[in-house]
Amino acid sequence: MHKIIFIGLFLFIAGNTTVFAQTETEAVLVAKDTLKSNDIDPLTPAKAAFFSAILPGLGQAYNKKYWKIPLVYGALGTSVYFYIDNNRKYHQYRDAYKSRLEGYTTDDLAFLDNNRLIAGQKFYQRNRDLSALVTLAFYALNIIDANVDAALIQFNVDENLSVRPVLYPNDVTFKTNVGLTFNYSF
Repeated sequence: MHKIIFIGLFLFIAGNTTVFAQTETEAVLVAKDTLKSNDIDPLTPAKAAFFSAILPGLGQAYNKKYWKIPLVYGALGTSVYFYIDNNRKYHQYRDAYKSRLEGYTTDDLAFLDNNRLIAGQKFYQRNRDLSALVTLAFYALNIIDANVDAALIQFNVDENLSVRPVLYPNDVTFKTNVGLTFNYSF
C-alpha cells in the first residue's frame, strides 16, 4: 500500500508540473520564391533587341558579349558586298544588252551573244536578290541573338545543377556506352 501511495503521489506531482524546456513563440514562415530575384529585369531582352535593331552589334555590346560584334559585322558586310557586286554585274549585263539592241557594241561583253547576256542578267539578278535576303536574315539573326542572349544571361547557372557527359562500360558486352548525368545538389 505504501508503494501505491508513493506512485500515485509521484504521478500527481509529475502531471501537474509545468515543463519549461521550450518556450512558446510565434514562428512566422516566409516563403521565398527562388525563381524571382531582384537582379532580373524583364525589359533587358527588349532593350538588347532594340539596340541591335538600331545599330547591329549594339545589342551584343549591351550584353557585354564583345566577341560577337566582329561576327555580326563580318556576316553583314560580306552579304552586303555580294549584293553590291551582283547588282553592279547585273547592271553591266543589262546595259550591254540594251546598247546591243540599240545597235551599239560594248568592249566589255562584245564576245557574248544576246542569249548569254540575258542569261547573265537573270543569274546576277537572282544572286542579287538572294544576297539581299541573306543580308536581311543576318540582320534578323543579330536582333534575335541579342534578345536571346539577354534573356539567358539572367538565369542562375551554378554547380548545383549540372549536365555532364559520361562514358561507362557495359557489363554484359564490355562495350563503352555514352550517357549524360544530371546532377542537382541542394
